[in-house]
Amino acid sequence: MVSVKFDDKKCYEEIRSYAEKNLSKERYEHSVRVAETAAFMCGLYGLDKNLGLVAGIAHDICKEIPSEEKIALAKKDGKPIEGLEAKIPDLLHGRAAGMKVSEFGIYDKNLVEAIANHTFGQKGLSDIGKILFVADKIEPGRPQSTAEYRKNLFSKSLLGITLSVLEENIEYLEKRGKSVAEASLDWAKELRNESAQ
Repeated sequence: MVSVKFDDKKCYEEIRSYAEKNLSKERYEHSVRVAETAAFMCGLYGLDKNLGLVAGIAHDICKEIPSEEKIALAKKDGKPIEGLEAKIPDLLHGRAAGMKVSEFGIYDKNLVEAIANHTFGQKGLSDIGKILFVADKIEPGRPQSTAEYRKNLFSKSLLGITLSVLEENIEYLEKRGKSVAEASLDWAKELRNESAQ
């Protein structure tokens, strides 16, 4: 279980208010749905639901800021900006948000990593990281996300649902001729190895 070292209810409300003021109506509503989906999944897989709420509402708070700001925030994590992120700075919005949440008192490593890596995933991601990645891709506003689709996914283990959604995401990108991040491919390999054990 991830330790929560902040006032999660107050924190959620502060980030929700920030998101509502700084995101488009559509992006804000998406973030609320991701928060609700992540909270539901936390309940399903034995985590504190408030972790899901906070991670979900925070994941896209840097989505609509200028590219220069995204880059400047993302650089604070000390990791290089390369590959797809160097070509498409918008893909840095997760890493930027991972740094931005410190302004709201969030320093929990697993929570910060979950927010920072919700776009591509990452090898070794914690349970809250897996949940946020999945919740972002399957929240009820997504075209494929029918009640039946989600019910089928929620019958799987956390490893099973994460691998299923990650593989579906990779396939979606490949079918459209889009590049797949190395981080996603490496993570899929790691999850397949885990599920084979």
